[in-house]
Amino acid sequence: MIRVLITDKLAKEGIDLINATEGAEAVVKIGISEDELSNIIHDYDGLIVRSETKVTAKVLANPGRLKGVARAGVGVDNIDVPAATRKGILVMNTPGGNTLSAAEHTMALMLAMSRNVVQACNSLKSGAWDRKKYTGNQLNNKVLGVIGLGRIGVAVARMAHGLNMKILGYDPLSAPTNAEELGIEVTDKLERIFREADFITIHVPKNPQTLNMIGADQIAMMKPTVRLVNCARGGIINEDALYDALSKKRIAGAALDVFSSEPPQDLRFATLDNCIVTPHLGASTEEAQVEVAVEAAEILLDAAKGGPIRNAVNAPSTSGAMPPIVGKYAELARRIGAVLSTIAPGNIKGVQVEYRGLIAGVSVQPATLNFAIGLLQKHFEMPLNMVNTPVLAKERGISIDETKNTEARDVASSFTATVTTNEVKRTVRGSVFGETLLRIIEIDGFHVEMTPQGSVLVIFNDDRPGVIGAVGTLLGNHGINIGTMGVGQKPELQKAVLAVSLDKEPDDATIQDLRKLDFVNDLYVCTLD
Repeated sequence: MIRVLITDKLAKEGIDLINATEGAEAVVKIGISEDELSNIIHDYDGLIVRSETKVTAKVLANPGRLKGVARAGVGVDNIDVPAATRKGILVMNTPGGNTLSAAEHTMALMLAMSRNVVQACNSLKSGAWDRKKYTGNQLNNKVLGVIGLGRIGVAVARMAHGLNMKILGYDPLSAPTNAEELGIEVTDKLERIFREADFITIHVPKNPQTLNMIGADQIAMMKPTVRLVNCARGGIINEDALYDALSKKRIAGAALDVFSSEPPQDLRFATLDNCIVTPHLGASTEEAQVEVAVEAAEILLDAAKGGPIRNAVNAPSTSGAMPPIVGKYAELARRIGAVLSTIAPGNIKGVQVEYRGLIAGVSVQPATLNFAIGLLQKHFEMPLNMVNTPVLAKERGISIDETKNTEARDVASSFTATVTTNEVKRTVRGSVFGETLLRIIEIDGFHVEMTPQGSVLVIFNDDRPGVIGAVGTLLGNHGINIGTMGVGQKPELQKAVLAVSLDKEPDDATIQDLRKLDFVNDLYVCTLD
């Protein structure tokens, strides 16, 4: 008997599917404590949760027969994925279930803003009849700026196109290959959306690159008639800057379904007539709840029965079946991908990887896939793995050109990756020394030697005396130790690269002080672990 424990509210259809499956039983225990869950989890083959249950390391300490945990939703931040992985337990999610619901809620908010639906409703309920005061605007022929062209952003674009809106799209990673067919004019200049759009909607994950993506400077570029919608994550629009703009009527309106802190302790947006607020309802439709419940039940039953594994965020690595050296290069490639994701800003236009020397004589597919994971992870909320990464890259029109050359150069084996964006072209080369030591040995043609681990600081700078001392002193004053340091110079250009591994991630104050150094041209902080 396959027993599935459900500890959060789940649509009846998902529970019924489990109970209707021969040899399977659903047990519902909503709201149980961490201690109770820890004591009973070993009796179940699967666990289905939403966002309330916290699947901690303590819960997974003695998993018994537990084979998988399914999250009926996208995020898995309430599940200790590393702890589950160590115990050999699959963690799965349902990333596509709320796409249409989130897109429709975005459109609902957009329409409500344009026609003053909430204000007019409240006015009439209070006994007034003021038609002139609530004259609205049509969406027809207006410019909609869509920031983030993943599944939800594209769904919004499709719906808005049906209302004869002009769609201007931007994605920090890469636009879908069929954007033109969808009626989306893609721009690689985010500022163009800020300046031209009548409505702006956000559909990107929240990460260090998108946090405060829209602040006071960006709002200042916008039309006074612009209206903003955020059904993605709180904090992507700076809330202080937005409140200031709305309260001063600098922009026409905003609609917020998400907040930096949920539930928000500060209800200031609810006091503004030109702002609509909803309590994170993007995925809250009966259809979406049914879809994610059924999908969670299906993928968990498949995994428990030893069938196909779908939507696993910790899909078993193939490293055990590959030569150890390939495993090491796979780890090196992932870290180089993460470095390039930071030092190569802009929309990706091309990606090339090259294997040289001994490594070129074996199968390197795991290494290329790991490179893609490192390169793309920050652009997705869901954890990437060797199963979902190829699919997600293809959706965004990203392909990796791979070449192999058994002729060694400088070192016995090396891995080189080049990423071309609409802003820059960056190349990082690395090698594995002594079959264990991962090293970056070249950045943009500058010869360096640096360990790619922890927090890595990459500075493109003028080549002059005192650079190393100034950087080292400044980091020391901020309480940061240097692990390894690589310096590459091109005297003929009077340019250099400084690559430093640090014992902790520098804070904003440290980064600001580093940027003030007069020899710094570009500075990046890469988080690799």
